[in-house]
Amino acid sequence: MRYSIRFKLFAALICLILFFVMLSWILNSFFLERYYFYKKENMLRGSYNLINDLYKSDSENISLELEKLERMQGLHIIITDSNFDLVYNSMERRDNDRPPRTRIRILIPDNWNLAESLIRSRIQEISNGETIIETREDRRMNSRFISLFSKLANGDIIFLSTPVAAIEENVQIANNFFLFTGIITILAGSIFIFLITGKFTNPILELNTIAQKMTLLDFSARYPVKTKDEIGQLGGSINSLSDQLEKSILELRSANEQLMEDIERKMKIDEMRKEFVSSVSHELKTPIALIQGYAEGLRMNVNEDEENKNFYCEVIVDEALKMNKLVKQLLELSQMEAGEFHLEKADFKVCTMINQVLRKNELVFKEKGISVSVDNEDNYMVNADYDRTELVIINYLTNAVNHVDDKKIIRICVKGSSEKVTVSVFNSGEHLPVESYEKIWTSFYKIDKARTREYGGSGLGLSIVKAVLQAHKNRCGVKNVEGGVEFWFELDRVY
Repeated sequence: MRYSIRFKLFAALICLILFFVMLSWILNSFFLERYYFYKKENMLRGSYNLINDLYKSDSENISLELEKLERMQGLHIIITDSNFDLVYNSMERRDNDRPPRTRIRILIPDNWNLAESLIRSRIQEISNGETIIETREDRRMNSRFISLFSKLANGDIIFLSTPVAAIEENVQIANNFFLFTGIITILAGSIFIFLITGKFTNPILELNTIAQKMTLLDFSARYPVKTKDEIGQLGGSINSLSDQLEKSILELRSANEQLMEDIERKMKIDEMRKEFVSSVSHELKTPIALIQGYAEGLRMNVNEDEENKNFYCEVIVDEALKMNKLVKQLLELSQMEAGEFHLEKADFKVCTMINQVLRKNELVFKEKGISVSVDNEDNYMVNADYDRTELVIINYLTNAVNHVDDKKIIRICVKGSSEKVTVSVFNSGEHLPVESYEKIWTSFYKIDKARTREYGGSGLGLSIVKAVLQAHKNRCGVKNVEGGVEFWFELDRVY
């Protein structure tokens, strides 16, 4: 930006003031003198008409009226009769009580002969009612005069004259004074224009600052609308535009974030699908290979004794059962994650359920020498799907049995709050890696794959637990505690 609006407006108004000052000075220089002569000529004609009216009215106060005209208009009046005998001369003093019509001879001034010859030469050129106005120069007095020659209604001749010697000096003085006042006007106008232009341009600059912030997506600035003029309306429009843009950009950002989340979710789903297919393939590969191998052995009659044949059949059945169990778990998990199953909620006592599960698995605990204890504050009443809650407890216990260490301690704890009941299952053993806290709830995730294969785990138990509790809109989790690992979940408490 080479020149600002304020500078341009300031320069334009200053040039306008200079133009009018110079125009006025030029008009004064070239036309003031002409205008002055024009006004003088009109004054002489007006005086002539007044004197002529006085003569027509046959007034007795002609001398007084003529003296008023002389003093007020600065006139030199000469009146003669048709024979050019002097009737009245303003340059002489005479008896004011006797009007010009008495034709009393008065003293003729030394220059009367010159005046008489001038009047004689001009009066021949006019008739009654006509006037001659001319400008002449008196070299003896070094001055200029405007003179009027005419005839009065009674036939007398009148000569009016007024000096104009000082007009050039007056014009010069007027021009000098006008230039002086013009300089003052320019200086005062400059200050005034500077303040006024600031009042007009400052709001524009403020609006420009707001607009620049808007280009940087900063919509915090607002224009304070104080007037209802065009600037105020523009400020209101800018504020409205800022609000609309901010709203639109926020919506776009939200939509973009949602889109990014959807894309990321889709990528995760694709990745999970690939991992799922890989995991399922891996889980099914071993039992299929075993079944195929032992079935081939039976078909080829590798072992003819009955005991080995029975062993082959048992392996095939066992692996088939594992595959069947895996497929059922996959179908159940798929239905849970898709929300295609309905919870059948009911009120029941959670500790009663836990004790029933423990009794069902009592032989397993004795066989492996595991000590199981229940620490409960009260037999709390909860509202949940009974069968699927039982499945969660069974999966937690199964996981604890598979990962318990040589101390062989499993402890179930039930605690209640105003709205929730928390059930936790502790097993003595090694701590989980912290980075595995979230991963263990993923399908087919196994920290120790060799050990998982050893006890026949599929890596779906905790995924099913998470899906069940999400359907109940409750939480679950895991944490390392002193001496082992503790898994927990929440249920809705009822009274």
